[in-house]
Amino acid sequence: MTRPGLAAAALIVFLAPVALGTLNISRVSADQQGVIQGSGQGQGSGTDPASKTATFEVASVKPNKSGDGRVMMALPPTGRITATNIPARLLLQQAFQVQPFQIIGAPNWTTSDRFDIVAKAPDGTAPELYRPMIRNLLVDRFKLKAHMETREMPTYALVVARADGKLGPNLAPAKVDCEALARGRRGGGPPPAPPQPGQPIECGFMVGIGAMNAGGMAMADLARSLSQFVNRFVIDKTGLNGRYDFQLSYTPEGRGLPGLPPGAPPVGAEPAAADPNGASLFTALQEQLGLKLDSQKGPVDVLVIDSIEQPTED
Repeated sequence: MTRPGLAAAALIVFLAPVALGTLNISRVSADQQGVIQGSGQGQGSGTDPASKTATFEVASVKPNKSGDGRVMMALPPTGRITATNIPARLLLQQAFQVQPFQIIGAPNWTTSDRFDIVAKAPDGTAPELYRPMIRNLLVDRFKLKAHMETREMPTYALVVARADGKLGPNLAPAKVDCEALARGRRGGGPPPAPPQPGQPIECGFMVGIGAMNAGGMAMADLARSLSQFVNRFVIDKTGLNGRYDFQLSYTPEGRGLPGLPPGAPPVGAEPAAADPNGASLFTALQEQLGLKLDSQKGPVDVLVIDSIEQPTED
């Protein structure tokens, strides 16, 4: 069952078969500008010298004043990144593979102001260089200066709930080989269209208010995605390899989506009121996916923003 919140205007969609959210990169080191330094869990790699100089061939950054609640970000196999109505904070999350609670010192405008970004990577660019390119874009256009620190914080471990390993009714091995599909689409063609409300997604990840819809998603990526909803770093300890399809519906504690500006969505696009008797995210994970979150504590890397500026218009 899919909640109607998935069709609400406050919506984040990652449609690429090889999406930013699926890249599993483990470390950050100094980039060519010497801005980002440090290492640790859940961030982008700088160990490859190519990542230090990786830049887009062309990039456009423009303010979005539409007031729309939707945020779209797609990375087709052609290497053309398109982000619509995206706040800088969400761009920081994608570039450094961190969650909102891992970003320290970002000014309020990084959440409230929105931007449209279109950027083209050089032909033949390896997927692992997309994140460094976005980081370098932030340094170049947003004048980002930041550093990494490690702090002790509460965490969660994502584990299989049942001792016999049986999964929930809404979680199953992926029906489509999304990596093979991405290879087949490489060289041209638009990204896949978003599914209709209530329909499964073939490859990618869609997040709505009180709903998640994924096709071909690794458990490590699900753990990272859950972090922003539970305000803790979530580590995958399911032992489930490969990729999975799932649909998850739950009653959110608040209105809106993590990483987006607070307040009401655009007039005429308000989400349905939360069902006070509906399942919480923790309960829904266990009942629908057969997974649960165990409370733990451990070191968590945080991205400390030393300075960041409003980008100049093209």
